[in-house]
Amino acid sequence: MPPVDVVVIQDADLEYDPDDYPALLKPFEDPRVDAVYGSRFRGGGSFLLMSKMANYFLTFLTNALFGGRITDMETCYKLVRRPLFQGLDLTADRFEIEPEITAKLLRRHCRIAEVPIRYNARRAGKRSDPETA
Repeated sequence: MPPVDVVVIQDADLEYDPDDYPALLKPFEDPRVDAVYGSRFRGGGSFLLMSKMANYFLTFLTNALFGGRITDMETCYKLVRRPLFQGLDLTADRFEIEPEITAKLLRRHCRIAEVPIRYNARRAGKRSDPETA
């Protein structure tokens, strides 16, 4: 596969497996693919029930509002071709960046491919952000 210039967004809390990178990059062999999302719902792994239900709802809402057909909007594996990513004019600087990226891609009618990924939700709560604690 020729080199692909993409931005890779990965959550840093060890719930995602970097061994999924080759599969996530593969769809970029098709020049029509603008972005790739890792879908936790198409892959294997554990998921907390309340988180799963919330993610289903948020993904449904996103698809309804922006005409998408994705299965996992809140995935923390998002890969976007770099020139496209640089032109998104993102304003969020916290977790709200997740829906902002997706909304802006869908508004532009970008082609988003999904790849099954491994995901293992932590059972313990996430550490509080000192700014919001």
